[in-house]
Amino acid sequence: MYNVLLITAEREPNAALLQRLAEEEISYTLASNMESLPDTGPASSLDAVLVDLGTDDRSTLLPAAERCQGLHLPLLCGLPVDRLAKYTTSWGAADFFVVPPVAGEVTARIRQARQRASPDVVEEGENIEAGDLRINLDRYEVFNRGKKVLLTFKEYQLLCTLASNPGRVFTREQLLNQIWEYDYFGGTRTVDVHVRRLRSKIEDTGLTYIETVWNVGYRFRPQDAPARQA
Repeated sequence: MYNVLLITAEREPNAALLQRLAEEEISYTLASNMESLPDTGPASSLDAVLVDLGTDDRSTLLPAAERCQGLHLPLLCGLPVDRLAKYTTSWGAADFFVVPPVAGEVTARIRQARQRASPDVVEEGENIEAGDLRINLDRYEVFNRGKKVLLTFKEYQLLCTLASNPGRVFTREQLLNQIWEYDYFGGTRTVDVHVRRLRSKIEDTGLTYIETVWNVGYRFRPQDAPARQA
């Protein structure tokens, strides 16, 4: 989806961050700084620059911020939880994300940073529309028949995952791993509970968005297909 330059001052890149980039289909080039990046060529094909601060101080971030400003590239920094309290916008980054990031976070941060930098640019997939349902991915908002639907963040993640892949069957285990992470202790029943709550908020009698695939999981019904329970 996106192509980024990943700068890390650590000898070994953060494995969890690399895995998340791969899962979100974000291609990356590793570098220790921006010195080798020319003003044209590779820079013109980049969507953003990510700086994984790790345990390193922000001396890595400041030169990158100056260079990104000249190249009109969004700069995002990855921060461990214990450094969040120290972060300020004076560091020069357009935004930050926590390392290790949760599913979908890096993609969302890049999209938002690009949108702020170029308000006239409409990102592919900025909105998901299905029937009377509209999901604004930039604002994390959901509308049904023009009315805003109040969802918890997990319900929103669940809806986005299913609606982004209409017709695809997700097992309960896949949804649990993708949204609640692998070590979540709630079990697959958590998925069923959240699907039931989500359905109560977006579906009416005769209107089906999420279908149950018995003994397997769930799928988002393509809106040109008749509703049915498999």
